[in-house]
Amino acid sequence: MNNLNIDIDKYLLGDSKSLKDYILLIRTNLIPFFIISLAITVAAIIYAVRAEDIYKSTVTMKITKQQQGVLESSPLPVIGGLVNDRFIENEIEVMNNYDTRERYAIALIDSFNNSKEKNLFKVLKSEDGKGINGHKSLQTIAELLEDIVSVEQINGIDIVEISAESPNPYEAALIANTCANQYKQINLEGNRNLVTTIRMFLEKKSKEKLSELNNAEDSLKSFQERGGIVALDVQSIALINQLAQLDAQRDAVRIDLMTSNEVLNSYKNTVKKQDPQLAEYLESQTSQAYIDVLQKQIAELQMNRDLAMANKNPNIDVSAKMKDYDKKITELKEKLSALIKDIKAGAFASSPDQIKDLTQKLIEEEINNRSLSIKLKELQVIISKYEQNFNRLPKKSIELARYQRKRESLQRLYLLVEQKYQEAMINELSQPGNAAIIGIGRVPDKPAKPNRILIALIGLFAGLGAAFGYVLIKDYFDDTVKTPEDIQKKNINILAWVPHFKNIGKNGSAKQAFIVAEKPDSSSSEAFRALRARIQFSRVDSNSPKTILITSPAELEGKTVVSINLARSFAQSNKKTLLIDCDLRRPRIHSIMKVQRIPGLVDYLFNTAKLERIIRSSSMNNLNYITTGTIPPDPAEVLESKAMKNFLEEMKNGFDIVIIDSAPIVAVIDSEILSRLADGTILVVSADLTEMELMLDAVDLMKKDNVPFLGTVLNNFKYKKGHSYYFKYYYNYSSYGKGDRKHKVKS
Repeated sequence: MNNLNIDIDKYLLGDSKSLKDYILLIRTNLIPFFIISLAITVAAIIYAVRAEDIYKSTVTMKITKQQQGVLESSPLPVIGGLVNDRFIENEIEVMNNYDTRERYAIALIDSFNNSKEKNLFKVLKSEDGKGINGHKSLQTIAELLEDIVSVEQINGIDIVEISAESPNPYEAALIANTCANQYKQINLEGNRNLVTTIRMFLEKKSKEKLSELNNAEDSLKSFQERGGIVALDVQSIALINQLAQLDAQRDAVRIDLMTSNEVLNSYKNTVKKQDPQLAEYLESQTSQAYIDVLQKQIAELQMNRDLAMANKNPNIDVSAKMKDYDKKITELKEKLSALIKDIKAGAFASSPDQIKDLTQKLIEEEINNRSLSIKLKELQVIISKYEQNFNRLPKKSIELARYQRKRESLQRLYLLVEQKYQEAMINELSQPGNAAIIGIGRVPDKPAKPNRILIALIGLFAGLGAAFGYVLIKDYFDDTVKTPEDIQKKNINILAWVPHFKNIGKNGSAKQAFIVAEKPDSSSSEAFRALRARIQFSRVDSNSPKTILITSPAELEGKTVVSINLARSFAQSNKKTLLIDCDLRRPRIHSIMKVQRIPGLVDYLFNTAKLERIIRSSSMNNLNYITTGTIPPDPAEVLESKAMKNFLEEMKNGFDIVIIDSAPIVAVIDSEILSRLADGTILVVSADLTEMELMLDAVDLMKKDNVPFLGTVLNNFKYKKGHSYYFKYYYNYSSYGKGDRKHKVKS
């Protein structure tokens, strides 16, 4: 295969092929070139004319990075406002995803079912108009959308275009707008997924705490109705309120911790999918002992400050103590912030751009989660201390105190959870999507394709290219001799080239074969006269050859026609000429002359016929011929005989020129034998028929035998197809002469 590629490169780029050569190739193969070009062009035009009009509608969308809700805040500023290409590519992949297309299909089917004009639908409507309620199946529509809906980013910016195609303009606009709206909804749901999860969790807890509060109030009321203690002293009430407040805080922190766990697990799962090593690194960094100590200290100080504020005496000024608490808390938070900043810097150094925001949120939530865990433990310790005082109450008051404590703590907790639920609901509604439609898909007023002119032009150029390719391939694999240059490039002497004319075939007449006699002013006759002259002057230092052998590499290459016309040309120059048919295997001269083959050469060599009987006169002056006679069983033995040698010597003495028509030299050995007896050998090759390798083999055979090889004759040369310059001077001269003679006759 590599050798074939090298050969083709040499063929296309080698010195042997010029622009002129390619033009000649096209002219030589003009009919197939025209047919192929015309067929492809006509096919393209027919396709363009019959192609269905396709309308295109486009929706323009702007896609930005996810924004935070109104209740969210970030300790770090957002760097840059441009959306990177990878983020846009991810969103485009979401739009093209099969599940997304299935959602598009559901919305389109709904639009189809609600439409009264079913005929407007070409893509959605089933082919037979029945299908599933008249439309195609969900799976079929989802698969079709992959081909008719395209999503492209515009010039690397955060704008994408969703385009839909359909044979109906209304349907094209419907599909484009539906896909855009559905993706916008999917995008919004994805952005709200986390806050929606939190809102649903808080909603569930709010209902649970409300139910528990109602049960607690019912239990307290039932206890009081049974005749229990209906009132407590002031100290007991203060203790109960304090415990209830702490219980509410503890349960609120517990709910916050559960919410944080939900958020943290979501962040971790997302980071693990993109970078598992980063998730492990963040977990190890945020669980450092020093960070836990700082968080514990902050939690203790905050709890002590809150207790001091709750238990302060109106007569005692605690502002200085509060400032001291705040100062210590601020210092510890600064140290904690510095540690968190270092962790973020290390994480961002190895984090891809597309997950830096997520990494930051994960770090912050991890710190918040640990802080809540520590705060929960501290609250539990403080509650345990207060419970010791609670258990010292009088036994009669403890049961009532427990009911009231539970009611108070649940009431406080319910109010806190309800407040967080309302905040989460507002946060969910305020969470924006990062996709906005800035240009709706309008109903197109003209089709987007097909571009019929472009299709016709493409067909034209494709036809020309295919036709030219055909010519090149045909020429590449065509190893036949075509022009005189093909012979000269092989360093083989060429004596003449005979233009194509309607020859005799296998069973022609002498009138057809003797072009020299029938059309003396033709280019073919001129070619034979040129051949005669070149043979006569082929030897400068000795006599010109008298016995000339005419052979060819293979059959049907025109050696017999060349032999006859060359003989006639010599006869016209007043040379006593003899034409001998030495093709003892497939003789033809007797058929052309319309005579009996017997008696002939073989009969004379076998002494069954006299010389006078085999030498026959033609209707042309100075031209005689000898047929083959009886076909011998072994032609080579006959031609190699001494009698044959003596016969040729005798004919050479009796005639000025002896032309010998022999068998093909490559096929049989007959011509090799005769070439040793002749004064010169001419090899006839036929344009577009003789293979180059076969011609070279024939020349090599003669060179190995050291026979006098005069050169080649290119027969059947169709110069009108690209090589007319070979004979243009002859034609101009001949036409001028004819016109002059006609003028003289008229005068």
